[in-house]
Amino acid sequence: MSEQLLQVAAIDTPIVFVDLETTGGSASEDRITEVGVVELGPHGVSRWSTLLDPQQPIPPFIQQLTGITDEMVVGAPTFEAIAPALFERLEGKLFIAHNASFDRGFLQSAFRRAGFSFNPDVLCTVRLSRALFPAEKRHGLDALVERHTLVPTDRHRALADADLLWQFWQRLHELVPLELLRGQIERTMRRFRLAGDITEALLETVPTGCGVYVFYGEEDVPLYVGRSVRLRQRVRTHLSGERRSAKEMRLVAQVRRVEWRATGGELGALLAEAQWIATLRPGHNRQPRASKREVASTPWPFDGAVVFAERDERSTGAPEPVFHVIEGWRYLGHAASLEQARALLEQSPAGSVDVQIYRILQAHLARGLQVTPLAAPAGA
Repeated sequence: MSEQLLQVAAIDTPIVFVDLETTGGSASEDRITEVGVVELGPHGVSRWSTLLDPQQPIPPFIQQLTGITDEMVVGAPTFEAIAPALFERLEGKLFIAHNASFDRGFLQSAFRRAGFSFNPDVLCTVRLSRALFPAEKRHGLDALVERHTLVPTDRHRALADADLLWQFWQRLHELVPLELLRGQIERTMRRFRLAGDITEALLETVPTGCGVYVFYGEEDVPLYVGRSVRLRQRVRTHLSGERRSAKEMRLVAQVRRVEWRATGGELGALLAEAQWIATLRPGHNRQPRASKREVASTPWPFDGAVVFAERDERSTGAPEPVFHVIEGWRYLGHAASLEQARALLEQSPAGSVDVQIYRILQAHLARGLQVTPLAAPAGA
């Protein structure tokens, strides 16, 4: 029966129906008091639950709602104690919960404090119920119990509520036509799983402002180069966005590593992106079609290399300027100071002109881009 329900909904991974009880509504300040999991896999249905010591008082109204008292959690394990086993139980499975952002958020925070990165794909039964039964006004768990004749055993306890979701899942397969159910599950599912060995902790180190990034696949083959004025947000959207196109999903499935570079501004991001595309020739980028004859007809308007500075006003704090070095319609890169810019000029080998960079520079010089001559270091 369980294997059939996986196949009917076109789910190719095991499913976990999860519910939590907590000391409150803040994932950063409150803590989990109980976890309940109903797992649906090819070998059947299994159930697991435990009380947890939240290491903080349970507010009286929460005790009244759930029936979980301070006395009940004395001697229970802490989340940190069960984190490895619970992570193994949940990892790699589709995470189904009611108001799933609440449960996912609490578990993600708790796992992070315990040293784990938890990023499951998520299906919210509230959103799924709304999508499948748009004429209904109420989609809370009590409404689902009443509407679909589910059988509660102990409301507001974790395992009992997780079991209600499993009952709801079975009822959907009886009530909703197959193709409609498959389509709504796919549209409702939120895909958060990251690519390769890329973790949320790694993404937190990506700069927040302007920059470029490159995705690499197996054997470090360049896959895709992109740019953004909100670099961290853009990379995260690629890798863990709630909705991806089929093309993006094919790309993300190949990603194993990401590299990035802050550029100090939008023009720098444009130039660095063009430079990386020309150098790396990633398979998922369109290579610009152009002739170098147009470059040859436009002489370099300066006596030598020039530099321009950008400040990334989107970054937090007081942003330092970034100095971009250009010579003969070539973008050589950027540096944190004029001294480093001169060293970059000295170290840069001769190279051919990138037509895309030529076009970017032509357009911005015509708009009044302010540049300064950059002399090579003395004795160079």
